[in-house]
This record gives sequence, C-alpha cells and structure tokens, in this order.
Amino acid sequence: MPKTLIKKITELSIEDKAPDFEALDQEGKKISLKQFKGKTIVLYFYPKDNTPGCTKEACSLKNRYTTFKKKNVVIIGISKDSEKSHQSFIEKHDLPFTLLADTDKKVQMSYKVWKPKVMYGKQTMGTIRTTYIIGPDQKIKYIFNKVDCENHAEEVLEKLEELNLI
Repeated sequence: MPKTLIKKITELSIEDKAPDFEALDQEGKKISLKQFKGKTIVLYFYPKDNTPGCTKEACSLKNRYTTFKKKNVVIIGISKDSEKSHQSFIEKHDLPFTLLADTDKKVQMSYKVWKPKVMYGKQTMGTIRTTYIIGPDQKIKYIFNKVDCENHAEEVLEKLEELNLI
C-alpha cells in the first residue's frame, strides 16, 4: 500500500471531511456534527475535567468566548468524562460552551486522538490534547497537535483569521 494511503487511513488531514458524530452534552442532549453545518467549529479534545491543563485550556477559551460568539464560531469540547462530570466542570469554571461525553471513546477514535501515551514512565492509552478547526463545509481546516493550554484561544483566533474563517 502506498505511504500516502497508509497516512490517510491512520490520520486525519486538512481538507478531509470531518467525521460525523453523535454524543451527549452535559445536559444529556444528543449533539451531532451535522447540526452545525454552515458554521465554523472549534472542536477540542482534552484528557480530563478539572485537571490543571484542561482547566487552563477551557478557561482560555471561556475568556475569549465573546469574540468567538460574535464571529459565529461554535466551541465544543470532548473528553471521555461523563455528562455529570462535564456539568460539574462547567459550573465550577462558568464555561459558556458545550462539552460532550465520549465515554465509549468512539468520537476520539474517529478523530484519531485516542492513542498510546506515556505517563509516569508507563505506556497507557489516553486522549491526546488536539483541536480541530472545522469549516462551514464540514471539512477540517486546521489541526492543532501541540496545544499551549493558557494561550490556546489566542492561537485559535489567529488561525481562524489567517484562514479567513472569521
């Protein structure tokens, strides 16, 4: 099999159609990617509610939420945590956007972010912190594989502007 086909199968790339999904939000409401056709989406995957890095990342996005909203950009966070955990995380940090519970990890697997990683010298499976910018055409416009938790909102806004999506 040619190398390019192997990469295509194992990783998502810019201009690929974003995998559709269905997952429950913090209120138990079913959310799918299709619902947001015609809008720009910032879909961010993070390891765990209420952990230092994940809280910094969520609060970075919260602090610039008004800008995202004015520009008609939808923010959705996804982790393997439950709806109840998401509800608590949202309340504790006053998060204004949707968090989806991916307890079976299907969404994370379809976006290729559930991978082996090393923690405390041991290899385990886990969520690799990744953000996808998905255009109104539901195609992937950019992938952040390295996320600066504290400054993530600024990075995303700059990239949205550069891509003429806002």
